[in-house]
Amino acid sequence: MFDKAKLMAKAFKLKKALESELTEMEENGISIKVTGDQKIKYLSVNGSENKVLVEVINKAMKKSQENAAKKMQDMGGLEGLM
Repeated sequence: MFDKAKLMAKAFKLKKALESELTEMEENGISIKVTGDQKIKYLSVNGSENKVLVEVINKAMKKSQENAAKKMQDMGGLEGLM
């Protein structure tokens, strides 16, 4: 069976690695920067940064992830997939 401490350490290391990854996209006057853990760091439309929109999108993403995690847990978690 898995050693829980080692698994937690690997998960933490992966989380930190994903947080440091940054993907940038610019198209049709929209510029966006997203981290590997799916958080928007920067968003501008026609050169105008919109921090409020970034906050709202990140809150919606977090709520969506929480809902998905709860649904997975209700279905038996990862053990239910194997």
